[in-house]
Amino acid sequence: MSVIEIKNLTKKFEVEGHTVTALSGINLSVEKGDIFGIIGMSGAGKSTLVRSINYLEKPTEGHVLIDGVNLEELSEKELRKKRSQIGMIFQNFNLLEQKNVIDNVCFPLEISGVKKKEARQKAKDLLKLVGLEEKEKAYPSQLSGGQKQRVAIARALSTNPQILLCDEATSALDPQTTASILGLLKKINADLGITIVIITHQMSVVTEVCNKVAIIDSGRLVEVGDVEKIFENPESDAAKELISGKEIRYTPVQILNDVKRIRIVFQENSAYEPVIANTILKLQAPVNILRADTRNVNGKAIGEMILGLPEGEELQNSIIEHLQNSGLFVAEVGENE
Repeated sequence: MSVIEIKNLTKKFEVEGHTVTALSGINLSVEKGDIFGIIGMSGAGKSTLVRSINYLEKPTEGHVLIDGVNLEELSEKELRKKRSQIGMIFQNFNLLEQKNVIDNVCFPLEISGVKKKEARQKAKDLLKLVGLEEKEKAYPSQLSGGQKQRVAIARALSTNPQILLCDEATSALDPQTTASILGLLKKINADLGITIVIITHQMSVVTEVCNKVAIIDSGRLVEVGDVEKIFENPESDAAKELISGKEIRYTPVQILNDVKRIRIVFQENSAYEPVIANTILKLQAPVNILRADTRNVNGKAIGEMILGLPEGEELQNSIIEHLQNSGLFVAEVGENE
């Protein structure tokens, strides 16, 4: 069941007399219980897209439906009520510096008319959930970046949202803190059943926690699907850049000629086999490992290597065929694309 449906969404801005198209014809569905990543380079339009989901940005064209309700058809009062079902956390935390931790978490509840005693108990429960029950009287200036983000998450959960939007929520954090926040989001998704949408420019964030991903490039949706499948076989140039860096491009392996670099992807079942060594022994051909990496992709260990092959089209094809028969995904890496 889709909790978020985006239909032919286009967003344009007027900037100094010129029309800038931030998003163009976006169609996207997010299912209940997903941890859905939306990824793109800076300026791709992903933050505009996430702000369109809760109508902080109203689309120029197209529609956004939450649980089948078209947000365009709601009155301002109805829209505010619907937004209470959509929590949001940001890169810069957006905490009230003059309020302590528990008052920050209580703030949305007080605005919605919840009694103070009930609000404080709710806030205490949420601080325990995010592991900050001992910091309830501290002020934001006394917290680390990771602790501030945990407070922001607790605050976002205070209204019992069905959806949690995370706009670059880990971009300001170090890798270790990022991992702890992503672990917390996975726990929230599993324990509370909240659908989470994560906006990021970091593929490592997507592979760590997301089950689905949409890739935005220059305001357009260029690829969408299961994280594991896109990591194994990225089709768009934007996905290839985000996975392996700007210096690498891929072309279909079928048109291999004298290009000598390939990318292989292996999963847990093939990670324990000495595939490269077996290939070298069987074909009596040198294969250079130019780069290797292993990532956690949605809870599975998936590795990738960039290999340099010896010259000769027949030999190259034999190596590729042997790797594919060993259960590996293989794609050519073009040198000058």
